[in-house]
Amino acid sequence: MYQPRLILASQSPRRKEILSLMQIPFETVAVETEERLDPALPIEENVTAIALKKAEAASCLIAESDQRAVILAADTVVAKGNRIYGKPAGFDEAFGMLKTLQNRSHRVYTGFVLLSGGKSHTECVTTIVEFEPMSDQEITRYLLSVKPYDKAGSYGIQDPLMACSVRRIEGCYYNVVGLPLSRVSRALKAFL
Repeated sequence: MYQPRLILASQSPRRKEILSLMQIPFETVAVETEERLDPALPIEENVTAIALKKAEAASCLIAESDQRAVILAADTVVAKGNRIYGKPAGFDEAFGMLKTLQNRSHRVYTGFVLLSGGKSHTECVTTIVEFEPMSDQEITRYLLSVKPYDKAGSYGIQDPLMACSVRRIEGCYYNVVGLPLSRVSRALKAFL
């Protein structure tokens, strides 16, 4: 029986690692798309729209002969109230983000899209995270040792120094890392 190729439209090492937990062969393709949020839209619509742009860009790169391939793309943002935290521009912005996330809860949104020929699936998953308070020195130590400038909200929950500061998580852990594995797995069953 023919199984379509699964293609992850991402070069994120974290997304690759999470998807590999499914033990399904997949390939990756790098796509360059603008990750601009529309302030007029809800966060859920923004992350799924960005994921869709990534999936469509990957689809354009795939040979005409393999339109049965299944493309998976995702986008993650962190939000506290109405404020959205994307990837920081550098140390100062990252420090400010982490400082405001201390001792209170925030939400992590990941929108993902599955695309195959004319078939698609779009979904957004939300996880609530709450940190223990970190001192300025602890934030600085984390930023200097990990340099999480490619991560939404300036942190990786899987980083050892940050993991020590997570007080509570409600929802999917893997969603915070960058890909809500159980929801992706469930949605993929209809494609594979």
